[in-house]
Amino acid sequence: MKRAEHVLPELRKIMEGFPVVDLRNPQIPEGFEMPKIERSPLVKTSERKITGPESEIRVKIYEPAGRTEALLPALLWIHGGGYVLGSLDIDDGLCEQFVIAANCVTVSVDYRLAPEYPYPAAIEDCYAALKWMVNEADKLCINTSKVAVAGASAGGGLTAALALLARDRGEVKIAFQMPLYPMLDDRNTTPSSYEINKENFPRLWNREQNRLAWSMYLGSSVADEVPGYAAPARARDLTGLPPAYTCIGVLDLFRDETIEYVNRLAQADVPVEFHLYPGCFHGFETIFNDTEIGKRARNEYINALADALNKPED
Repeated sequence: MKRAEHVLPELRKIMEGFPVVDLRNPQIPEGFEMPKIERSPLVKTSERKITGPESEIRVKIYEPAGRTEALLPALLWIHGGGYVLGSLDIDDGLCEQFVIAANCVTVSVDYRLAPEYPYPAAIEDCYAALKWMVNEADKLCINTSKVAVAGASAGGGLTAALALLARDRGEVKIAFQMPLYPMLDDRNTTPSSYEINKENFPRLWNREQNRLAWSMYLGSSVADEVPGYAAPARARDLTGLPPAYTCIGVLDLFRDETIEYVNRLAQADVPVEFHLYPGCFHGFETIFNDTEIGKRARNEYINALADALNKPED
């Protein structure tokens, strides 16, 4: 059984400082403040409201400061939060790093959250943002043959779902997907989904929180009818998906469902790169965690994105 002593020493203090969040009343605990990230002068940020399937959607656009009209690769970034928490504002620093490393335009989408807006609100908002980004390619000065999607946790699940949806609808071609420690499977039947529980890891994303979040996201959906666009682990056919990069910690609830998904991608002849980090928990590498293992993991996936978006076209 995995316990706190299995966490890497440099990560233990960070884990102990995590707030315990009640998903039914997701307020920031009193006295807890998110660390501030210094913004880069190399990146210009702007906001837009775009037309969504049912309401306007806020997006943030990050691009190189002083850029020319030369076409650049593009990334759609999808924030995490268990489908019920978070906003695009938490990832400013990371989105800037993507722009600097990959010389790309990054668009971050503020999709609707459960339980007020259950499935398919979030995935349809992400798809609307993807289509908007491609349809506005001339104004955004982006190369539509080099479009990537990426996200972490629930954002990683939405990334995998968006790759499936874009493949099946055939309107937008995604060149690369990067679902980081993704939330893929509502069934919670893997060994890691039992290991990372409230008793052993009360401050991490654990089994009890995960089951509640899925129930809030899926709403009245019947378990046997949950589609792959909601829980990508349920997708039957992974052929024809874009090349992928993913990573996860050994002490992450989503470890086993991620490994299984990686195996299925490989079996479907989808090029996939996978990194597994011993002693690391869910979200260990966020930009707020300035540890050596965190910086290494971030650099590895940022560089993977840069390589994918800047490789010569066939």
